[in-house]
Amino acid sequence: MAEIALGTGAQSRGGARVDWLFAAVAFASASLVFMVEPMVARLVLPLLGGSPAVWNTSLAFFQLALLAGYGYAHLLQRLASVRRQAVIHLAVLALAGAALPLHITGLLGEPPPDAPALWLVEVLALSIGAPFAALSATAPLVQAWHARTMRREDAAEPYALYAASNVGSLVALVAYPVLVEPTLTLAVQRAGWTSAYVLFAVLAGILGLAVTRAARTAAPAPAARAAPATWRERGAWLALAAIPSSLMLGVTSYVTTDLGSAPFLWVAPLALYLLTFVIAFQARPAIAPRVALALQALAVAVCAACFRVQGLGFVGELAIHLTAFFLTALVCHQALVARRPPPERLTEFYIWISLGGVVGGSFNAFLAPVLFSQVIEYPAVLVLACLARPWGRGALKTWQLAALALAALAATLAIGATGQAGPLRELLDPLAALPAPLIAATLLAASATGAMLLYGRAAPFAAALLCLVIASWHVTEPSDVLSTGRSFFGVLRVARAIDPRVGEVHYMTHGTTLHGAQALVGPYHCRPLTYYAPEAPIGQVFEAATARRSALSIGVVGLGSGAVAAYTRPGDTLRFFEIDPLVLNAARDRTQFSYVTDCAKGRIGYTLGDARLTLAKAPAGSFDVLLIDAFSSDSVPAHLLTTQAARMYLAKVKSNGVVILHLSNRNLDLLHPAQAIALAAGGQALAQSYVTTTPTSYWAATEDAVIFAKTPAGLEPFTHDPRWRKADPAGVRPWTDDYTNLFGALVRRMTRGKS
Repeated sequence: MAEIALGTGAQSRGGARVDWLFAAVAFASASLVFMVEPMVARLVLPLLGGSPAVWNTSLAFFQLALLAGYGYAHLLQRLASVRRQAVIHLAVLALAGAALPLHITGLLGEPPPDAPALWLVEVLALSIGAPFAALSATAPLVQAWHARTMRREDAAEPYALYAASNVGSLVALVAYPVLVEPTLTLAVQRAGWTSAYVLFAVLAGILGLAVTRAARTAAPAPAARAAPATWRERGAWLALAAIPSSLMLGVTSYVTTDLGSAPFLWVAPLALYLLTFVIAFQARPAIAPRVALALQALAVAVCAACFRVQGLGFVGELAIHLTAFFLTALVCHQALVARRPPPERLTEFYIWISLGGVVGGSFNAFLAPVLFSQVIEYPAVLVLACLARPWGRGALKTWQLAALALAALAATLAIGATGQAGPLRELLDPLAALPAPLIAATLLAASATGAMLLYGRAAPFAAALLCLVIASWHVTEPSDVLSTGRSFFGVLRVARAIDPRVGEVHYMTHGTTLHGAQALVGPYHCRPLTYYAPEAPIGQVFEAATARRSALSIGVVGLGSGAVAAYTRPGDTLRFFEIDPLVLNAARDRTQFSYVTDCAKGRIGYTLGDARLTLAKAPAGSFDVLLIDAFSSDSVPAHLLTTQAARMYLAKVKSNGVVILHLSNRNLDLLHPAQAIALAAGGQALAQSYVTTTPTSYWAATEDAVIFAKTPAGLEPFTHDPRWRKADPAGVRPWTDDYTNLFGALVRRMTRGKS
């Protein structure tokens, strides 16, 4: 915890009470601010699916609101009277409270599929903008009032209150996923936060009275004022604040891509970010700057060498990236603290810190998805951050030049090790007997070693790290990529591969997850592959349904490559519910996939938008088969896997219709929660864990699935099929709109696998 030096034993009892009142208000305001961030994002998540961009955009908005609050606090300091400042701020807190109780406004309707980020910012501004900005202004105001009224010799430096506010932020962030979310419903959370806001306003009023009285008796302010900051200093403040902010959003996207947008995943990077502020503003930092510099050099070199490398396991990847982020943010924030101005200019200092946060966050949330077709902003900013390290003096020594050459040459050869025939590949011919991945990993390790040897010189170290990142990125990039696109919902890639059984295939990935494949030519051109193969659970259900009915009405949540369209016959109708326009464009592009254009025999329709919203508009009893196919590793939309959602699915199928939940996931056990919600919704349910006999082929894929229906008649074709077993949630609590437990699903997958 932070060492908050708020006075000494020599101070008067009254002065101690006032000092700790300052700390209490700073702590409380920060706690409310950072408790509401994951809470509001959790409330808005069902409107925009499970995309990590929901949290990143929300966080960018909160940084913008924080800047507004800091700007207001800075302007308020122009008033000479502390009493007048206190009265105005209390009035602002009261007016902002008019937006309560905490809720998500419905004034703007549903999010547009083509521009959800702007819609989300507008919704957050109307729902929570005013109270959030008013609370955010409190911390710098409290510190400014402390500087103007507590002029005793033994009074603490007001910057110590910044550590107090960050401790409050950290406590709130950790408490939300650990205590608040698992134990309280969203309705109770909203009511509790609203009540806490009212109590805080009362506490702020007590402080206002205290500072008004203290201002009357405080010694006159010194005549001399601190020299104004130069633009170079302001630029340094902005840059050193922007880099950690951008990295925080970058590492959050990286971590959540293969799991889901959930508070326990959002909180970790943000909590580490705040912890670096706490450490940096300590009187005696827990991690000294020189130690942080040495550890950061090692961490970022390892991170760059392992970037996008699979096979390390979730915990291993998480540890590597969070450690590199934490130490990099700490290095930047310690450099920022070393450049802090005198207390008289602290509100200006905080404005520039906040502006840096907005610049970094907005770059990731709004600009990067437009500028880059892939998520390169995270490694790029990680390299840029290394320029905040000490630059050293004089020319590079011979051994340093050799280290830089080693880093660059090893990185270049690593690219050649995984490439096709060419000059680089020929250089490695003597090692042809070794596996290419082993050669590449060894060369990346050599490049990382060369980079670490340069840790004392910022520019050469950053250059070596850049070579390492480029090589690592290239080594893990799929060969024969046909197209790459990026939207609010992630990166979509279509690539070509050769399958030993079906020949040339095109396959689609969203993030790092496979979302379908199709043979280009030959007898298997219109055969559904991977998860949708006839022998897999989804295929079993479609084949049974076509055998029972001459015409089917089918609903599918999640388009992917559109493989299930190949099951339709003349007279069948199929409607896809898809949230990402990029997926829709790729599935209908004949040069990439042709399931929906050439292989489908029935009538195909499409609805864009979050399935929880769009499917709700379909008439009751619309479908014979309803496939919910939106849980495959990346950005799990947990709101589609709740008891309320399951009840809606049952309402949309016919009396003997069937709902299929496709639950294959690398990192989460979704099979047990799915069985729990199917039974809790009143359905009859069966489950299957299918294991393919051709694991290296696109022919079929290992798959978990749950099917449920309104009546036993709906499951009659599968009741006596030994591949299907009676649903058993194994004691897992059903998820609801007020309760989800992705953390528990992660732990179960890690400890019990698929059992």
